[in-house]
Amino acid sequence: MGSLRSSSSGGEKKKMESVDAEEACALLSSGQYQYVDVRMWEDFDKGHVAGARNVPYYLSVTPHGKEKNPDFVAQVAALHAKDDLFLVGCRSGVRSKLATADLVNAGFKNVKNLEGGYLSLLRSADPQPPHQ
Repeated sequence: MGSLRSSSSGGEKKKMESVDAEEACALLSSGQYQYVDVRMWEDFDKGHVAGARNVPYYLSVTPHGKEKNPDFVAQVAALHAKDDLFLVGCRSGVRSKLATADLVNAGFKNVKNLEGGYLSLLRSADPQPPHQ
């Protein structure tokens, strides 16, 4: 939205990195990066990246608002060390951007946001069933 500004008061803001679907596929296929899916479990169960770990960023989404998972960072920390390499994705890239920012601010050094989320990976893969 706006440009990044550095604040003279308070701590320094850490930079959040984002990758597109093509780069995400390359990182995941390298075997060095893991994938954390931050969608709610119902959505995760409908389809996800192979080997993904599910840690929901929101516990519920209702017409009255979203209930953030208060233990999100702690739950990710139980799965990954602060210097582990991993991508964070959701459905379309909105939640994962918030989740990645929280993780970076909590001291995770090698976490990257998947721009466009799981949908961008599906479009990138473009699965065309063979017709015969």
